[in-house]
Amino acid sequence: MGGLTTLSGFQYVAPMDLAAAATALRDAEGRARVLAGGTDILVQLREGMRDADLLVDVKKIPELVELEYSADAGLRLGAATPCYQIYTNAEVVNAYPALVDATRIIGGWQIQSRASVGGNLCNSSPAADGIPPLMVHQAVCHLAAADGRRSVPVNDFCTGPGTNTLSPGELLATITLPPSPPGSGSAFQRFIPRNEMDIAVASAASWIELNEAGDTIQAARVALGAVAPTPVLADEAGQFLVGKAPNEDNFAEAGVLARKVASPIDDMRGTVEFRVHLVGVLTQRTLALAYQRAQDGAGHTGH
Repeated sequence: MGGLTTLSGFQYVAPMDLAAAATALRDAEGRARVLAGGTDILVQLREGMRDADLLVDVKKIPELVELEYSADAGLRLGAATPCYQIYTNAEVVNAYPALVDATRIIGGWQIQSRASVGGNLCNSSPAADGIPPLMVHQAVCHLAAADGRRSVPVNDFCTGPGTNTLSPGELLATITLPPSPPGSGSAFQRFIPRNEMDIAVASAASWIELNEAGDTIQAARVALGAVAPTPVLADEAGQFLVGKAPNEDNFAEAGVLARKVASPIDDMRGTVEFRVHLVGVLTQRTLALAYQRAQDGAGHTGH
């Protein structure tokens, strides 16, 4: 059948603990790939975008499929924990609404039963939906290898389109998010050509923390997707909002400032000018929604 591609031969292992997975990756000398949900890597292998002699299935490792949350400790998320477990957890919905916004729209609902935020992060697409919310929530990546572990802030994890700080033989084990302080809220939105299951032309996540009176922004962060070689923080936009009133004019100005860090390309999904315009619009909208959720204080729906 013309144009049909097939998977080349590879070995498959499904270790039961992290040490065995790390050892298998080390022994493969850079010729192994991690299989979590498989929604990206299997397509990439079939299309010849990546190759591998060994697939290491990590879904049987308890640490990599955990989801633990407490108000004091925050969220601990296994790298292979599927998306649906995030948006169906009421406490996580309340504490990290931007992350919930993203996990609801990563592929269709069938994909969400297998795809993971960790896999989305390791794929390291500039347009990944899961990464900007992790950035505004100050997530930390915990990496494991046969010779030890290390932690990397999510802001430093992606190094370029499809590349990241993982070394050969190293895998992402868990992602941790700090507790959400009272009076905080977050939101994520993207623009896509179709109604669903498409790659973002541009995206934005915003997080704000209000003072006790609810009339002043104490802290704010904005992160952008699909408008630079990696997802990027709009530091100036966040810093501008500190000490300001949470109103439409200030959110609009933050949107203008966020546009300054956008360095998009022209492609079939949008022009440079259109993407830069979208950055301003999406920043303003997500800030307004984050403010609304911060006012609500509880019961964020993630919609």
